[in-house]
Amino acid sequence: MLLLFFLYLSLFAFLTFSINKFFWFARMPLHGRWELYPVPREPAERARYGGSYYEEPEWWKKPRKISRIGEIKKVLKEMFFIRRLFINQRRHWWFSYSLHAGIYWLILWAVFLLAGAVTELSGQVLITGEDGNFWAGLVYSGTLISGGAGVLLLTVGSTGLFLRRMFNRVLNKYSAPQDYFNLLFILAVAVSGLVVWNGDPGFDYGREILKAMLTFSPVKAGTALTVHILLLGALLIYIPQTKMSHYVCKFFAFHRVLWDNEPNLKNSKIERKIKRTLSNKPPVVSWAAPHAKISEQLKELSGEDQEE
Repeated sequence: MLLLFFLYLSLFAFLTFSINKFFWFARMPLHGRWELYPVPREPAERARYGGSYYEEPEWWKKPRKISRIGEIKKVLKEMFFIRRLFINQRRHWWFSYSLHAGIYWLILWAVFLLAGAVTELSGQVLITGEDGNFWAGLVYSGTLISGGAGVLLLTVGSTGLFLRRMFNRVLNKYSAPQDYFNLLFILAVAVSGLVVWNGDPGFDYGREILKAMLTFSPVKAGTALTVHILLLGALLIYIPQTKMSHYVCKFFAFHRVLWDNEPNLKNSKIERKIKRTLSNKPPVVSWAAPHAKISEQLKELSGEDQEE
């Protein structure tokens, strides 16, 4: 039962820490408001050339049109294709996209596993669909395709990103030890998954785990599967507490920073936020970057010169 409780704990921790991170971002003070165009929430005719509603004469007197479709399209492109990285860092994009695509495939795999577990608990048998059972064939085939694609892409992506950070001079300069650890952690989970998959090509172990979680039954696992479960659970607990939690902050980065062109009108919500931000004490930041330390030393030297 210990593995079962650990699985519950890791899922609960992942959701709890992710939600906590979301509210942490939501409570952050107002950012430096620079209108960075193009903004996809502008109507299509304006967004096409990067225009703004500020262009119109006496814009403050006119109703403002917002394109939610434009926002959704932009978000989906960034979410599923990492478009900005593709445009700016094409070589890096291949491995980064492989890692992220692997995660997306594995999320779909988890959905198929859940569907398969529920199907088997209802009394049906999952096979390749040779008996004409479309649902059984769909779930079984979907599990094989999504699971295989996910673990292979995740392995390739994490390995490639680790090697690029290690041997690329520019990336190596800006890579912290945690960046290497994060990639090795993900790679360890992927490799342990490959080992388990090698002994169970049909991913029966995944459905058995979910059936155990749904029925509160002990999880039956050998050494390889136990190691994989422990690594995966630890990764789920770890991710929301690191920079890998950018899946949470993406909303704020786009909607509250890059695309924030709300007008600062009298008695508006933005005006109240600005007043509240200005009334707060400035945050105390302890800089650790080398250029900041040099800056502090120069200030001290200039102060000594003035005293002399």
